[in-house]
Amino acid sequence: MEASGRAAFVLSNLAEVVERVLGFLPTKALLRAACVCRLWRECARRTLRTRQRLAWVSALEPGPADSHALVRALARELEKVHVLPQTVLYIADAETFSGHEECHEQKKARKRNSKETAIALEKLLPKRCQVLGLVTPGIVVTPMGSSSNQPQEIEDGEAGFALLFPKIDGVKIQTFHFPKDLKNRVFDESKFAEAGLKNNPDLRVVLLFGYNSWKSGATRFLHQIVNPLNEKSIILAGGQVESFTSLTSENSNAQPSDACGVVGLAFSGPQVQSATVLLDQDVADERTAEAAMQRLKAANIPERNTVGFMFACVGRGYRHYKTKRNMEADAFRKFFPNVPLFGFFGHGEIGCDRIVTGNFVLRECNDVKDDLLHGYTTVMTLIHLGSTKPNQV
Repeated sequence: MEASGRAAFVLSNLAEVVERVLGFLPTKALLRAACVCRLWRECARRTLRTRQRLAWVSALEPGPADSHALVRALARELEKVHVLPQTVLYIADAETFSGHEECHEQKKARKRNSKETAIALEKLLPKRCQVLGLVTPGIVVTPMGSSSNQPQEIEDGEAGFALLFPKIDGVKIQTFHFPKDLKNRVFDESKFAEAGLKNNPDLRVVLLFGYNSWKSGATRFLHQIVNPLNEKSIILAGGQVESFTSLTSENSNAQPSDACGVVGLAFSGPQVQSATVLLDQDVADERTAEAAMQRLKAANIPERNTVGFMFACVGRGYRHYKTKRNMEADAFRKFFPNVPLFGFFGHGEIGCDRIVTGNFVLRECNDVKDDLLHGYTTVMTLIHLGSTKPNQV
């Protein structure tokens, strides 16, 4: 048998060798290789099951006006990523994502522009992928390449990111959407169970995002969602965003673009650990910002396979810190050198000081509920998605 023939025999018959070779391929190339034969298909499936680390795509540089920077970055980087996204959370700046039109006569054109951009992003992702997309006044993003890259607070200009969550053993991530019903003033809490937010002993973290908060009744509706979920065993974090642009899931329904409501992600699983800290108005310099990060560090959340979130008021950032930029993101990086940080500047914040780690839950000495809705604050959150095996990339 010739050398080339022997090589072909090895690659078509020895699963261990095939898996080792396929392990170097990014996911799109791996899926193409899976079409070669049954052995390669089984090897590709086993390889994909080991890829349980969060990946992300960042867009920090503006480009041609025909598309948003996040669309271009996602189209380019999805050819390189080593995960198969099952859930995607993307956030982009409101100004350039939705267009620059501001006058009333051009309102329809602005919304159409936003929808077209959202559709372009969704088309790049797997069909069975859950997608939640938000637009916000400002973005917090860690550049691609390494978890230890310096996170950036981008308060003006074109920017965005997409978090790519693969299927993770022992972790369930669900999107949900609660639009405000104009006919009923009282929210039907049975919808919580349908979304996995009630009667779910494994629920650990809920990221909540209120949209179109300027609408009449929006704040009251947000209270109706947040208050029943305000339990010590669950981390609640998030904020008020400009609008949501994508929500693809089996049960999602089209809603009027000027309606208000709440969307979000629920993280369930016994291995999920999380903690949040609230930076209130008194946190106004480097010393007090770092003191808040020390509180978060004291939660002892494992930092491998962990993602950080920063939900800040548009009034903070360099304006709050007397022209010093990136203060809170820099303070986070000092205490969490290998945890990527993402988030936004919005119109109100959701969260409090709380820890949920395994069997331990931070409890107070009284039964008073935490105040979860804030303004002119920042909420910092860590979510640990469980330990990963050494061969998982």
